[in-house]
Amino acid sequence: MTSGQPSGSEERGTGPVYELTFDEDLCATCATGDCLVKCQYLSFDPDGAREEMARIAAGEGSSVLTDCVTCYACEEYCGRGNHPFYLIARQQEALDREPLPRPLITLGQQMAEPWRGELKVREVSEPVISLGVFPQLRSLIQGKLFEGVDVISEDRRTSFHLFCQLMYLHYGRTSLINERLPGVIDKLARHGARGVIFLHDECYGTYTHYARAWGIEVPFKPVHLFEFLHRRLVELRDQVTPLGFKVAYQRPCSSRLSPQMQHYVDDIFDLIGVEQPEREYVGENALCCAGVIRGLKQPGSVQRAHEIQQRNIQDMVDAGATLCVMNCPACMGTLAGPLLDRGLMPIFMSDLCRLAVGEQPAGR
Repeated sequence: MTSGQPSGSEERGTGPVYELTFDEDLCATCATGDCLVKCQYLSFDPDGAREEMARIAAGEGSSVLTDCVTCYACEEYCGRGNHPFYLIARQQEALDREPLPRPLITLGQQMAEPWRGELKVREVSEPVISLGVFPQLRSLIQGKLFEGVDVISEDRRTSFHLFCQLMYLHYGRTSLINERLPGVIDKLARHGARGVIFLHDECYGTYTHYARAWGIEVPFKPVHLFEFLHRRLVELRDQVTPLGFKVAYQRPCSSRLSPQMQHYVDDIFDLIGVEQPEREYVGENALCCAGVIRGLKQPGSVQRAHEIQQRNIQDMVDAGATLCVMNCPACMGTLAGPLLDRGLMPIFMSDLCRLAVGEQPAGR
């Protein structure tokens, strides 16, 4: 079993190495192999799943390393909490099996370097929300639901100082996450908040799930946006008007790291009076937006991404949904156009909630 404690040696030249908590024996005794058997994009039976995961854990090559679409879902499928996706991403880097073309990886690494000015750390009042690297979505954080809420990272020039780094799982770059993440956590902590609400599932999953898996300390309490929205809607219940829409929820890949938060989707929809019609691609069976799949090195990735998107959207149309509710800015950027082409309105969860309390949505 590998420890989750830093070893004290250097990683990529800076800071300690953080080791993934992964138990090979626990993986080897798994009866179901659910991490790969349930995968929407690979095809394995339980025996094959165990064999491939054993190869990956032993540092050997595997078809999984080249065929993985980096959708995070196996983290949820593993009922033992043994972090199969983090292991896969770590070994993609170790064995040079990068899921994306090298130019895209280089561009992504350089784009997110926090070199644009110095972050101004100030004492904040609580509740406080972090926009991460999405200060352009500041307009979503207004109105009755957000009265009295302070905001971190409104400056586009310095927002990458607070970038959670988890995007690099799609790149097979866990060492880069582990190199940068402790500094990001420190900058957030220096704002002095005991708890921080996160706009994006990706950030929430970083600080509640990824950091724990690698033994990285988080000195504040992360709060999921949906938990906060639900609490505010309960407080404003007498101002809520049932909307009556049929909606489809597009679950982002990063929500796989926080499945315990997904009940808030149902709870919010119940409070604001919207219906989720029966669909195939929901819950554990949700399809990702396919944005990353489009850019993979795999042959036919563009066509595959298009087919996945159309299958997902057709499922929404067949169910009779008129709105597609999202929380992930990347999903919104990827799916908004195709959804509109099929007559479905894409909308952020916070905007849908604002409609329910009689306010106009901020839009994208």
